Amino acid sequence: MNAYSSFAPPVSPTAPPMPGAGRAEFGQAAASATSMKWSALHDAAGVVAVLAGLAPEPMRPDIRNFPALMRDTGGWRRDLSEQGIDDLSAIMEPGLAALLAVHARGINPAPAALALWQEFHAARAALLALTPPPSDKPGVRRFT
Repeated sequence: MNAYSSFAPPVSPTAPPMPGAGRAEFGQAAASATSMKWSALHDAAGVVAVLAGLAPEPMRPDIRNFPALMRDTGGWRRDLSEQGIDDLSAIMEPGLAALLAVHARGINPAPAALALWQEFHAARAALLALTPPPSDKPGVRRFT
């Protein structure tokens, strides 16, 4: 017995797409994934700091809450922040892997780790600059 014949007729390659097909909107789940990426980036940055001979920096509330603020802000700021977090992850992942490989071979990774640490801070500062300006009215949030 053919498994396809018992459920539905085969889909023609020329058939129109199903309603709702396309990019999925995950809403809160996507925001949660962004928060997890943001947190993982800072964990990685802590390892890079140690390899550079620096103390890991404490997580300030404005940095920790950045993904939630961008989720609430929405629009182009949210889109840019999510893309920026993905881009920063693309830099940190191979950079940290290379630093760990160098360290495992007994070579001092401090100069390269310091360079990666500085790149992380510059990129993070650019992302934090996406935060909308505070509203003049208490209790009112601007969505720009």
